[in-house]
Amino acid sequence: MIQRGLARAMSLQVAFETKILKVDPGSIQFAADAHLNGSLPTFADDESKRVIQEASKILRDSDNIVAFPTETVYGLGGSSLNDNSILNIYKAKNRPSDNPLITHVSSIDQLNRKIYGENNLGKDSLLKNVPEIYHSLIDQLWPGPLTILLPVPNASRNTLSKLTTASQSTFAVRIPSNPIARALIALSDTPIAAPSANASTRPSPTLASHVYHDLKGKIPLILDGGPCSVGVESTVVDGLCRPPMLLRPGGFTYEQIVKLGGDLWFDCKVERRKTLESGEKVRTPGMKYKHYAPSAKVILLVPGNIGNEREKIRKLISVIDEQCLVSHGSIKKVSILTTLQLANVSSSELKSALNVDLTVQSLGLTGEEIQANLFAALRKADEDDFADLIVIEGVAEKDEGLAVMNRLIKAAGNEYKSF
Repeated sequence: MIQRGLARAMSLQVAFETKILKVDPGSIQFAADAHLNGSLPTFADDESKRVIQEASKILRDSDNIVAFPTETVYGLGGSSLNDNSILNIYKAKNRPSDNPLITHVSSIDQLNRKIYGENNLGKDSLLKNVPEIYHSLIDQLWPGPLTILLPVPNASRNTLSKLTTASQSTFAVRIPSNPIARALIALSDTPIAAPSANASTRPSPTLASHVYHDLKGKIPLILDGGPCSVGVESTVVDGLCRPPMLLRPGGFTYEQIVKLGGDLWFDCKVERRKTLESGEKVRTPGMKYKHYAPSAKVILLVPGNIGNEREKIRKLISVIDEQCLVSHGSIKKVSILTTLQLANVSSSELKSALNVDLTVQSLGLTGEEIQANLFAALRKADEDDFADLIVIEGVAEKDEGLAVMNRLIKAAGNEYKSF
């Protein structure tokens, strides 16, 4: 039934004149405990308030969807409670229907009221629907880029669309820290399902212009709040299994989860499988399908045992030479994205050894910089520089590097070389 509904929705093409409306995130203020009790924000800018109210009305009173900034990437939001809104998300993104969506709420109070159907819970019982294993994490990391898995309420109380959860017994939820996202969810008083606001398989958007590139004419409204600060999606953890699992690395590192989670998270495992068993459910976005891929071919250079910088540059040249050879001359433009070991490489140095049009772009020298710049750099190489080949220098899989390499391995279709 769900598949038939999705197929029908995909066949109904509605064209929009997509608007981009600016919102000043600095004009929005929340009380310190608003993420707990659900108190509404205040606005220092009337125009920003008007724009967010317009978007809130769309989410609350229609089946349509809107794009908005979070601290991680831009999200494509529709009501988690509304089948038609979720169908419109799948349609706009061309997203597989067995890929569950993360629900975004503005407060624990909203989670209790809108999803679990429990009103007026006192302060002492506010977390009754959140298992104890998560309490230490959300106390320190919400609002923020942390997603947790919770049990779907029993059938008599459940308000979540089965399309949001992909008909599973758990759902993913977080409270974003971006003030525009929080205000949008709070003013609509609607839990918002929001995958990244890009065409499915494409690099995630960290600017409103990225959203417009992929979804122009497919959605009515994009809220422009400037660049996303984190740059990769939220960390997803499952505390309902033993040992607990980090299902997707993201805005908070594995090391932070283990440290801040306390004794219950000391043995947390990392989901590293590249494929799922036949018939296995996708518990979180990013576990099954192609993700983060530009149109150009991507080769990932994984840090290995090659010694000094000169040797690494020779390896880089040999990789590009090899790709040009097997392409039979179809590779004309190459974009190189560097991190730590190739930080000093110059395009002029490489052009003397290679007969292609080259651009070199640094992703940054710290984990935070590389993470924040990653998707925008992939899109620039693909959409602005029109590269035929993108070669990316990877990093060690620790701290922010775990999330960075998770995305890069998928962007490269698991095609990588040691250097």
